[in-house]
Amino acid sequence: MAKVKKQPRPKAETPKGFRDYFGAEVTERNEMLRVIAEVYHRYGFDPLETSAVETVEALGKFLPDVDRPNEGVFAWQEEEGDWLALRYDMTAPLARVAAQFRNDLPNPYRRFTMGPVWRNEKPGPGRFRQFYQCDADTVGSASMAADAEICAMLADTLEAVGIPRGDYIIRVNNRKVLNGVMEVAGLAGDDKEAERGIVLRAIDKLDRLGEKGVRALLGEGREDASGDFTKGAGLGPDRAGVIMGFMAAKRENGPATVARLTQLVEGSDVGRQGVQELETIADLLAAQGYGPDRIEIDPSVVRGLGYYTGPVYEAELTFEIKDEKGRPRQFGSVAGGGRYDDLVKRFTGQEVAATGISIGVDRLLAALRAKGRIGRTAEGPVIVTVMDRDRMGEYQAMVATLRQAGIRAEVYLGNPKNFGNQLKYADKRESPVAIIQGSDEAARGVVQIKDLILGAEIAANASLEEWKSQPAQREVPLDELVAQVRAILDRQT
Repeated sequence: MAKVKKQPRPKAETPKGFRDYFGAEVTERNEMLRVIAEVYHRYGFDPLETSAVETVEALGKFLPDVDRPNEGVFAWQEEEGDWLALRYDMTAPLARVAAQFRNDLPNPYRRFTMGPVWRNEKPGPGRFRQFYQCDADTVGSASMAADAEICAMLADTLEAVGIPRGDYIIRVNNRKVLNGVMEVAGLAGDDKEAERGIVLRAIDKLDRLGEKGVRALLGEGREDASGDFTKGAGLGPDRAGVIMGFMAAKRENGPATVARLTQLVEGSDVGRQGVQELETIADLLAAQGYGPDRIEIDPSVVRGLGYYTGPVYEAELTFEIKDEKGRPRQFGSVAGGGRYDDLVKRFTGQEVAATGISIGVDRLLAALRAKGRIGRTAEGPVIVTVMDRDRMGEYQAMVATLRQAGIRAEVYLGNPKNFGNQLKYADKRESPVAIIQGSDEAARGVVQIKDLILGAEIAANASLEEWKSQPAQREVPLDELVAQVRAILDRQT
């Protein structure tokens, strides 16, 4: 009889491009999302939660890499033949909702949403296939006031989560201005779509490749350090010069930048309209007290996604951090968005104005950690140790009393035979306090309260005399348990 081949054990490893999040990281993210939601709610936006799965048809061809339509998603085919995919952003599902429930939703419809998105892209350092986004959008308003409001709300959000004024800048541009520049450069018309796509991606890489690299991509192409060649847009020096002039159009203040953009789009109606919209947004923000120290006009902002039709904005953190080799660098963008008036039209056939912003939650958390503004070890629960197995009900009663008072607490549920292991467990849990009650303490109606944080500090730094004068463990009446524990926690805080 043939021997049955034993199945190998599965590897305990996280799939490539994904990661696991533990205690403090999850707590920090949840707290950040709570703060962001408070700001969005204050601005009148309502929460919306859509399915993580959409039809590939609903997601459309607006993936970040426009060379690969309908790729870059995690998709599968149903038995009936329909293709489904995990959402790659929060905007495509919103367009579907706005079309599907257009008769039920208020107009304009203001919504915010938070959750994970998935992209089937090549992972790299700090680049994962699953990450969190936090979006806010207004659907149904063509007013530039909606765009100005999104920018103001983004500034308020960054400050609310811990990015002070001066450590960020929100940069605003308008795709109509760029379209006008394209028109002046001879890149208008359907037959120039491929060249326009190359130009857009080249402009979006200005920070990484510099002026020389972008100019090469506007021309015949560019070979990188590894020898890979990227085909360029094939523009001659004059036409490429128009595009480069657009990227260098920023001046010392908003009015001067607008004046330069007006010169660049001369002869283009769509370009002139874009410049006027930028002026309107700047005026509306100034009326609310948002000056160029927080929000500025910057023609270098393009945004890579193909569905933007008007104003585009990007939030950049301006402080320096150290990379893995200890070199100083700027943190860069943590949020972006813009106006996308054609996206809902795919479903309804009618143009529906829409504008919104998306915050990269994981990048924002990483920025705050890099600046030391978050990243403390999460405080663990108060641990009630177990001295007598047959008194588990009494220990559970202590925990219940603490929990009812709003104090995080748990009973040790491992093998209580070795008391040292219970304290090791408390240490691993980052517990601030341990509660101890043996049969003798129970008979006298008292408990021992051990301040684990103070005990660690004394053990590390104190002399013998200080050790005696600051006991980390003391006996208190059982009916004072909550008050004494709360006093210790307040001191630690």
